[in-house]
Amino acid sequence: MSTSAAFYFDLASPLAYLAAERILHVFSNAPTPVEWQPVLACELNPSPPIPEPFDLIAIERAAREQGLQPLKWPSPFPFDSALAMRVATYAKSIGRTVPFAQAAFRQAFAGGRSLEQTDHVLIAAAACEMHPAAVLKGAELRSVAGQLSAATALASKVGVTDVPAVRIGERVFLGEHAVEDAAAHATTVEAR
Repeated sequence: MSTSAAFYFDLASPLAYLAAERILHVFSNAPTPVEWQPVLACELNPSPPIPEPFDLIAIERAAREQGLQPLKWPSPFPFDSALAMRVATYAKSIGRTVPFAQAAFRQAFAGGRSLEQTDHVLIAAAACEMHPAAVLKGAELRSVAGQLSAATALASKVGVTDVPAVRIGERVFLGEHAVEDAAAHATTVEAR
């Protein structure tokens, strides 16, 4: 019996970007596909501790170790990802979550473009053949905003307190090593 799996991300997170660049490869032979689930990281923990700033140098080093292009930090950073995350939710509804998320992450962290700006979000959408008018309309739908809120609330309920996070069955793995830790766990579960 296969176990369900999900990758939780927010497009404003450089750690989620690094995880997104690894997850398809790491889970390429998984018996169950990993669902990509957009969530608003700022709403995952109802009483979050004071956030620690990102260690930009460590993140840049991790990107180099993964063989990615040098990171270009968007201005502003961190940026408000609300629009981009509504578009990611819309993309999920039309079966384009993964290509949109990858394009948007790359716009933000390989291209150095803030996803607060509508044009940068639309460029990412165009890269995966999403029409700009449909994207803008979809991002403004109350149903899309409701789906994003519901997904975020459900993620919080199952134990996701930050991104990146990977859920295998009922177990949640958080942080920089979430992808590899979840893959190791999935291998163990499948071996049983």
